[in-house]
Amino acid sequence: MLKTMSAILSTGLALVLMVAGCTPSPKDSTSLSATQQVIQSVIGLPEPRIESSVSLEETLLNRRSVREYSGAPLTLGDVSQLLWAAQGLTTEWGGRTAPSAGGLYPLEIYLAVGSVANLAPGIYRYKPEGHELLKLREGDDRADLSKAALDQTWVKEGAINIVITAVYERTTNKYGDRGVRYVDMEGGHAAQNLYLQATALDLGMVTIAAFHDEQVRRILNMLPNETPLYVIPVGNRKT
Repeated sequence: MLKTMSAILSTGLALVLMVAGCTPSPKDSTSLSATQQVIQSVIGLPEPRIESSVSLEETLLNRRSVREYSGAPLTLGDVSQLLWAAQGLTTEWGGRTAPSAGGLYPLEIYLAVGSVANLAPGIYRYKPEGHELLKLREGDDRADLSKAALDQTWVKEGAINIVITAVYERTTNKYGDRGVRYVDMEGGHAAQNLYLQATALDLGMVTIAAFHDEQVRRILNMLPNETPLYVIPVGNRKT
């Protein structure tokens, strides 16, 4: 299926992803219970690093919320590393960097790009399988996202915004109302992974939960069954 999609995309045609209302398996996070989402292109990301000279203890010590950024663009390698830290695959069977109740993986990751070298401004969706970005729309939406986040200026000043969303029924279908708690906890796991990875990369970021859900949904062209949990601006630290 993915090979077929890639072949179509290589001809320059936009894809419309049509899916049925069913719970996806962990290996197919694009199979969402929704109507449609247009994918303009598929962009492969650099392989994430699994070693560095920065210790876990250092990142824990230095982790802080950072709201001021230099304005310098991020690299595609930075983006790759951050997205992998949030929801990247770590096993052949589909296990990810953040733990998930029942291995059901209800989280989705969106990327609002403003300033990344060799990546056009736009709205993207992260696909852990294949470690790829699905381009949904062109254009810099950071200012609109900032307005949706109660005019928090760091949202429009970050080079990117990573938005974590949840498809609650992936987990509640198995665990009932208790599953809501599991999903919220999982969002926290992914956000902490991002904090630690950003710290290791000497980048600044801050987690934001104060925003108008419907406005964020519209800006990101989210699917109807998704709920935004975090808006997370990331940028090079201001010295």
